[in-house]
Amino acid sequence: MTRHSVDPASPDEPYLAFWRERHLCTLTTLRPDGSPHVVPVGVTYDAGARLARVITSGTSAKARHVGAAGPEGARVAVCQVAGRRWATLEGRARVRTEPERVAEAVRRYAERYERTPGPNPARVVIEIQVERALGHG
Repeated sequence: MTRHSVDPASPDEPYLAFWRERHLCTLTTLRPDGSPHVVPVGVTYDAGARLARVITSGTSAKARHVGAAGPEGARVAVCQVAGRRWATLEGRARVRTEPERVAEAVRRYAERYERTPGPNPARVVIEIQVERALGHG
């Protein structure tokens, strides 16, 4: 993996491989008062589309924070750490409710985390259009 700044349009293979490994991640959103809200999540990364995905309930605080930002999207970051290796993706997030987008996010989650999440009729996907990638490993 490269050090620190990574080209999100063309990340190297070690960086991509790290995002395919099974790791718990964090998602940072901003509360209405501007303070950070950091929670553990599962994240999938589609470098070709420059898109990271987080599945969650539409009633969760993270989904509400992202939704409150409106159509421009919310500034967010997702990060994973394993020993001295780390990777962060930053960008604009939007809550998507379309069944095909949610299903694709669930499929990718099941592939990365080797388990299919249980049914959740309130499930949405937070899609992050990746603008910046960082890492060390």
